[in-house]
Amino acid sequence: MTMRVVVLRHIEDEEGLRVLDARLTDDGDLRIEGHDLGPRVEEFFGAGMTEYEWVHIVRARDFPRLVSTLGGQAGENVLDVLERTCSGENATRIAGLLGTGKPVPAEFWSRVGD
Repeated sequence: MTMRVVVLRHIEDEEGLRVLDARLTDDGDLRIEGHDLGPRVEEFFGAGMTEYEWVHIVRARDFPRLVSTLGGQAGENVLDVLERTCSGENATRIAGLLGTGKPVPAEFWSRVGD
């Protein structure tokens, strides 16, 4: 079975590479994963820090809340809603919605390095 991956952002330019995608895990949860490389990362985190990776995990039980928060209809596929509302220029929208104290609970992990 092929896993569906929704690319929310893929930009490669003089500032580096910025990728953000979403997929369902084998457990049925949502994994939103980002990876930035290059000068833009270094500008933000400091000299020598040229890579930033992060992951948000939204549990399946919280899909209705995420879909509703994004303006989707009850029962609508969470990946379809994300693709429609949080891709391209709207990709940054997702970070403000997920996490402790935000509209949709999510686990978060990140790493900065070179």
